[in-house]
Amino acid sequence: MEDTFDFMINDENEVMLLIYERAAKVSSPYIEINPHDCTALLHRSDEDEIFMREVPSEVIENLYNADTLLVCELSREDDTSQTSIVKAYEADINL
Repeated sequence: MEDTFDFMINDENEVMLLIYERAAKVSSPYIEINPHDCTALLHRSDEDEIFMREVPSEVIENLYNADTLLVCELSREDDTSQTSIVKAYEADINL
């Protein structure tokens, strides 16, 4: 569950990344996108990063038109209906 992620795209083709809350503090976040193998690496801080495989090509295409990515961190709840956003921040996009 630690590195579980999901991307959402709204009607304006803006991308949001959903991940579970992590203990490390967020500092100067950025995301590196590799369109050749459909992977991404989210750097939350110098000490914390998340590697993502099988990033949908539609997500990668939409990130090419953006400067930042909205990242929302979700609470960890046994009852998923109680899950909420506990942190939200923008990460710079590096292509």
